[in-house]
Amino acid sequence: MELIDSITVSDIVDDFVPVSVNGHAIEEAEILQEMQYHAADSIEAAHQKAASALVVKELLLQRAKELELSAEILTGESQEEALIRTLIAQEVQQPIPDDEACERYFLANQNKFTTPVLVAASHILLGADPQDQHAREFAAQQAETLIAELVKNPERFADLAKQYSDCPSKEVNGELGQLDKGQTVAEFERQVFKMEEGLALHPVESRYGYHIVRLDKRVEGKPLLYHMVADRIATYLKDQVYRRSINQYISLLAGQASIEGLDIQSADSPLMQ
Repeated sequence: MELIDSITVSDIVDDFVPVSVNGHAIEEAEILQEMQYHAADSIEAAHQKAASALVVKELLLQRAKELELSAEILTGESQEEALIRTLIAQEVQQPIPDDEACERYFLANQNKFTTPVLVAASHILLGADPQDQHAREFAAQQAETLIAELVKNPERFADLAKQYSDCPSKEVNGELGQLDKGQTVAEFERQVFKMEEGLALHPVESRYGYHIVRLDKRVEGKPLLYHMVADRIATYLKDQVYRRSINQYISLLAGQASIEGLDIQSADSPLMQ
């Protein structure tokens, strides 16, 4: 996190109110170290997230100490992580959603449960380095020109691919074949999977340059039956309710604690990640 790395503790330590949990001080240096794990638009926001995370950790460790818990340390765990895991397992009930709840969720979200959309596409890649603005502008203009030509003469796609494309697919007329999600870079995929069959009238930009895309075939996803996704739904609902239960538990601990320098209840994200 470059924004934080370039700032020393002494530069900003005096800018924030000291944070403590039941009289235990959270050292500012510890908060600054934690900030690297919390992406944010400003130092203040990153500091808030980091301080919240450390306050939650301290609340849980204090509770574990109060209960005199001991924990078996698993491979890759620290002693603190083992104690928190053991505390959560003991104190937070893990709900199991019943069939009725799972089926209600399925009926309310049937559009989420389909087979994947499949597409077959061809493209002409006009390559341009992301750092070369001149090359990017030239490639974009050239793509618009070639699209205009293909609108008039669609049968020329293979010839133009062989002549202009910077992708090895030019050897097979620009054909990419059938594409599943995850096979191509995200910025290309996001646009191509929304297309209708035929030539895209605007170039598709990616980190590699500009693509002239022709969607050769599109097969929409088919609805799945409930029994095909029941286990997936149960796992999802179990995880969602469990996360809420953990957050409620931490909120309860926070409500019973004396926390100085931070309003943990006003955090803009779940208390427990």
